[in-house]
Amino acid sequence: MINTVVPSAIILAAGMGVRMQELGTQMPKGYICLGTRVILEESISHLVSVGIRHIVIVTGHLAEFFEPLSAKYDGIVQLVHNPLYAESGSMYSLYCARHHLDEDFLLLESDIIYERKALTSCLERPDKNIVLLSGCTNSSDEIFVETNLEGHLVSMSKNRDDLGAAIAGEFVGISKISQRLFGVMLSSAKESFLTTRHVDYETDCLVSSAGLVAVSCHLVEDLIWSEIDDASHLGRARNVIYPRLQKQNDENGLFLPSAQPA
Repeated sequence: MINTVVPSAIILAAGMGVRMQELGTQMPKGYICLGTRVILEESISHLVSVGIRHIVIVTGHLAEFFEPLSAKYDGIVQLVHNPLYAESGSMYSLYCARHHLDEDFLLLESDIIYERKALTSCLERPDKNIVLLSGCTNSSDEIFVETNLEGHLVSMSKNRDDLGAAIAGEFVGISKISQRLFGVMLSSAKESFLTTRHVDYETDCLVSSAGLVAVSCHLVEDLIWSEIDDASHLGRARNVIYPRLQKQNDENGLFLPSAQPA
């Protein structure tokens, strides 16, 4: 796939993984290995395969794990550190990357596994701002997304009862963000940081910014994906979702590149 419109991506990887308990103290969640490579490197390969050429990874907890990536993926991966990761939320990590991208970008979380269709379905749509949704996963800890009649983002919540009737799907953790939307999100974040750094990029800044800049919600009903936030998620990812991803790759003859620069 030739992608010249959105050549960059940000991966948020600063979280402490407290719900992973002991495993979270041993490694960042992006370094969980379900196949031959850790899930973060599988995500890097997916991104490169769809034309992403600049990947900013925001680190925090156990940042030393990520240090070899700059050399391994020279010219592709850039590391940015959130020094306040223990006392901040995901929006502060995104804020730390604000000077390192001056173009539209894909925004991903480091603790998800997904099929390549998750990326291509965002890149192929003309909308400048997209939040990717899946159908019902019943995976626990879902973030439900409410939209308006035009299919634009209205709100998100882990409590479905907090939202209206127009639930369009579940938040995946992959979005396409324009520089215009990013600027509005940063302005919202700066105001919130006056009282707290514990600000989430999605339920806080992305939702509030969607009132000023239209954010399309794109549903891929049958998307194969999983987040890994706790032991139950890890078991589901390892035993149910990852085998489905491998089977699909085999059926499609999809062999992901090593992500090494040409």
